[in-house]
Amino acid sequence: MDDKTTVMDSLHPASPTAQTKPILFLHAISRQFRQGDSTLDILKGAELAVWPGQSVALVAPSGSGKSTLLHIAGLLEPPDAGEVYVDQVATSHLTDIQRTRIRRTVIGFVYQFHHLLPEFSALENVMLPQMIRGLKRAEAHARAAELLSYLGLKERLTHRPAELSGGEQQRVAIARAVANAPRILLADEPTGNLDARTSERVFATLNQLVRASGLAAIVATHNLDIAAQMDRRVTIRDGIVAELG
Repeated sequence: MDDKTTVMDSLHPASPTAQTKPILFLHAISRQFRQGDSTLDILKGAELAVWPGQSVALVAPSGSGKSTLLHIAGLLEPPDAGEVYVDQVATSHLTDIQRTRIRRTVIGFVYQFHHLLPEFSALENVMLPQMIRGLKRAEAHARAAELLSYLGLKERLTHRPAELSGGEQQRVAIARAVANAPRILLADEPTGNLDARTSERVFATLNQLVRASGLAAIVATHNLDIAAQMDRRVTIRDGIVAELG
């Protein structure tokens, strides 16, 4: 990374207005689970398209299929029917290696629990995915330090997860999720374990990052105040994705 290139520059793949097609499109997605002798229909022909630079709040009660939808969108589990298009590419017939490559390079994940490696510092937790992808240590270090500083953690780079507050841990998890410049960010209740004030701070950080980088983001949340700040709000009703006002 040269002197004129910042992490935010590298995270911004293109102007959202320059792209008229969705970066992520879930088409006619169905998913069922066996429950004893019966079949439970979680998703029934669900449709969802998300464009670069757009934030979408997924607001629905527990058990409605939010996590299932995110797992399918992130290529972590296959649908029983339908297709997941990532950057206009159908993924159902890709090999496991090809899907893994998309997860590593195109999609970032943030979960309710941070899942940071406890023996490593905040800086090292953000460096690791970059080094796994092939970046040299010095470049990964520079990118991680700049990204964490952007997220307000400049003074916490050398602290391990146990030495960080809950909000700081989640900000490190967000930095790790976007360290490899993904184009899609999927967050499953990223502030679910935090108090209201900390949740607002973490979400503000996440929202700022989405808008600055041109990411397409789907955030599952129960927090209606957070959802109101996003570009779109959707829910899941009877297995179908529906827009909210």
